Amino acid sequence: MDKKLLFSFADAIHRKKIIQLTYITKELQQQERKCAPLDMAPSRRAKIPFYKYHVWDFDSQPKPHIVSLNPEQIIQIELLDEEFKPEDIVTWDTTKSPWSIVRDWGRLS
Repeated sequence: MDKKLLFSFADAIHRKKIIQLTYITKELQQQERKCAPLDMAPSRRAKIPFYKYHVWDFDSQPKPHIVSLNPEQIIQIELLDEEFKPEDIVTWDTTKSPWSIVRDWGRLS
């Protein structure tokens, strides 16, 4: 796991910064997306719970949604000057599915 990418990702979470994420899709296509970083945690849906980067993909079609990526799929994370509002994204109960990366997001922490 690339520690530099993980530190950039965690920094973006703490600062509530939107990231420009470059990654390789499962179809082996390179994608660049504007995303809100949510967590680096085991996937709850996967049969084998490997750690994944979980992001809110603002650019996905037909509407924004969560994308979960394996660490080896990530090429680059660039912090943008834009901030995001967690309360506009997080609609689930974070007490039932707590964050792996500690953050100060008020009631969503």
